[in-house]
Amino acid sequence: MSSRKIRIAFCLDNLEVGGTETNAVRTAERLDKSRFDALLCSLRPSGPLRARFEAAGVPVHPFHLRGLVSVSALTEGRRLAQLLRHEGISIVHAHDRYSNVFAAPWAAGAGAALVTSKRWGASTRAHALLNRLAWRRSDRVLANSAAVARSLVSEDNVPAGKVVTIPNFLDDEDFAVPAAAGREAGRKALGIPADALVVGIVANLRPIKDQAILVRAIAQLAPSHPGLVLVMVGEGESRAPLAALAAEVGIADRVVMTGARPDGRRLHALFDVGVLCSRSEGFPNTVIEAMAAGRPVVGTNVGGIPDAIVPGETGLLVPVGDAPALASAIGALLAAPGLRATMGAAGQARARAQYAAASVLGRLHELYERLAAARARAVA
Repeated sequence: MSSRKIRIAFCLDNLEVGGTETNAVRTAERLDKSRFDALLCSLRPSGPLRARFEAAGVPVHPFHLRGLVSVSALTEGRRLAQLLRHEGISIVHAHDRYSNVFAAPWAAGAGAALVTSKRWGASTRAHALLNRLAWRRSDRVLANSAAVARSLVSEDNVPAGKVVTIPNFLDDEDFAVPAAAGREAGRKALGIPADALVVGIVANLRPIKDQAILVRAIAQLAPSHPGLVLVMVGEGESRAPLAALAAEVGIADRVVMTGARPDGRRLHALFDVGVLCSRSEGFPNTVIEAMAAGRPVVGTNVGGIPDAIVPGETGLLVPVGDAPALASAIGALLAAPGLRATMGAAGQARARAQYAAASVLGRLHELYERLAAARARAVA
């Protein structure tokens, strides 16, 4: 292998704080700088994560499209190809459904290997079709869970040899659980009594995350748990409807909405039970972050959630959209402190074994090196 650094172009749709975007910036921050240089191509270059990319030494190059199938996509695609050639890019790594489609037609012509991604469940028909075309052009397609990898092969007809499963990863600090005094202080800052039983969810407030069934589940549990509090960390278009629903079912005084928090993943340690009740998922960071914090997790049996949660060992799985089942699972954990502790410890051990940054990123670095070497041989 040449001692020359491998140059990588990350591609993203936006720089907001979402699971895909956060995973991308954390990957950029932890690239082995002795082996790799990176830049970022973003279709929406303004956002809170831009400063983190730039602080990591990853310059941000903006591209402005008025649609994935448009004259502007053609114009900006040519500009992308020029940038890739000028910067000597060996690998283009597209992280989401929009950048997959944008980057795919231009990478090979610019002499770069193409890595695209699938990190989600449901998709519109148009996006699904365009992404299947992108995956067909790719050298490798990254899936962030076994369930997503299976869907690429069985539903999207991607050859199994192209699919590589590399999960989301955790930092060492994700495993740092505060002592009792720190946990009490964290709860106080959110206006939560120290002795409350806290059910928490860290997810954008969007219909696909279906926090509404969690509100209904907490309403079912409230009469038998006087100190029960629901904490929802995140922001989105569902905020007002969720607040209205909480008032309608009589638990407005038990619901804390924190809004978007840059420290959201650290708040899992303040909960007694973590929840993710999405209707569709890829492989969600929030589940493994809750596990790392030593919390049992109740999740819907969808997408990559079952790849993380081992039912009865690290948490519980429930059907999608089933508020009574969700209430029953949460209630079982609230009633059994010993079970919560046992599941939390098992979840933390599983998270450390499966999702620690060093092992996950080592696999990604090896993939980059193999692809760069194969591309170099092809053009020699």
